[in-house]
Amino acid sequence: MLSAFTRWLFNVAGWRVVGNVPNSPKGIWTVAPHTTNWDFMVGLGVRPTIHIWIQYLAKSSLFTWYAGWFFRLLGGKPVYRNKSHNLVDAIVNVFNQNERLHICITPEGTRSNVSKLKTGFYYIALKAAVPIIPVGFDWPRKLVILGGPIYVTGNYQKDMVPFYAFFSQVQGVKKDWLRNWEETGVIQEASPQR
Repeated sequence: MLSAFTRWLFNVAGWRVVGNVPNSPKGIWTVAPHTTNWDFMVGLGVRPTIHIWIQYLAKSSLFTWYAGWFFRLLGGKPVYRNKSHNLVDAIVNVFNQNERLHICITPEGTRSNVSKLKTGFYYIALKAAVPIIPVGFDWPRKLVILGGPIYVTGNYQKDMVPFYAFFSQVQGVKKDWLRNWEETGVIQEASPQR
């Protein structure tokens, strides 16, 4: 019921999905640019359109007895952190415990302008051995553009070249992380995640 409604809204609003839907049981769907709260609604419409249940992660404390059902209904998955695990390891554990799992992450981490990406998504993909699937929200053309899966090797600079090249083709807002790369060809070094 919810899926049919969100797909209907997606279509009525004039949005389309372009690109090939990846054939992978697991993946980290990285959405950019993240510029508005409406991105969430667009994302809800994408799932029934491509027939993949893409979930999002949230801290376990949000999944209370009175609100947990709502977050789960919309695809939320709790992440349990403790002193022995950081967030990257906690999410890797979630991937390892599921045969099929697709998670959406906004690597910019905010709707504001940023000069560099957060790198947790990269290290999750590396440690869990799952592909990064770049997804561009092209607001001027109302397109959700799906990129090909990127399998990372641990060489951040090299692995991220197709990632940056993909988002360079997406029309609309370009934040500093992407503009800097377009001007210099330099991808900022990632700090190791533990």
